[in-house]
Amino acid sequence: MMSPSDDFVRARHNMVRRQIKGRGIRDKNVLAAMERIERHQFVSSELWKLAYQDRPLSIEYGQTISQPYIVALMTELLELNGESKVLEIGTGCGYQTAVLAELANEVYSVEILPELAEIAKKRLDTLNYHNIKLKQGNGYFGWIEHAPYDGVLVAAAPEKIPFRLTQQLNDGGRMVIPVGSNTQELLLIEKRSGKVDTKYITGVSFVPMTGPS
Repeated sequence: MMSPSDDFVRARHNMVRRQIKGRGIRDKNVLAAMERIERHQFVSSELWKLAYQDRPLSIEYGQTISQPYIVALMTELLELNGESKVLEIGTGCGYQTAVLAELANEVYSVEILPELAEIAKKRLDTLNYHNIKLKQGNGYFGWIEHAPYDGVLVAAAPEKIPFRLTQQLNDGGRMVIPVGSNTQELLLIEKRSGKVDTKYITGVSFVPMTGPS
């Protein structure tokens, strides 16, 4: 007889095979991380049966956890390795944070909602992620103390690219960010010799980013 744990393993395998690899994600490390991490642990038990569907889900305080394909796509675009230092804006429930932590050496994550930051920290500590530093604050300004970063992943949409985030990118670094209000575009930003190149990836829908205050 299959146990509930076995059901989750099978659901995760199918998620990776059909929704992620099946839609063009090729980075083996990203695929392996998505197969390892238990997405259902990052949502309420009422939503466990939906945890491995390719859809965003509601989390605490009116926020969402991104659909698995978007998490994988944004992570793959960063081209991380075991030495990478990454900044994440918008910790949310911590799922994307965990994916980054599986691939990078150091992850610095900023969450604007105090209650959500506390929940995410407890969850990630319980799951034994020791390479994550999390703080509560306005991610619009990044986390200058630990800059520069090899990768920046933004999980909320500003109306325009925050200049301070591009400033905190290492030379050769990459940033993945949704930009826009009514219509949002996922952009890949690469910094080379102090210059910034921007590439359109796809249309997306994220919660708005809180601007400077």
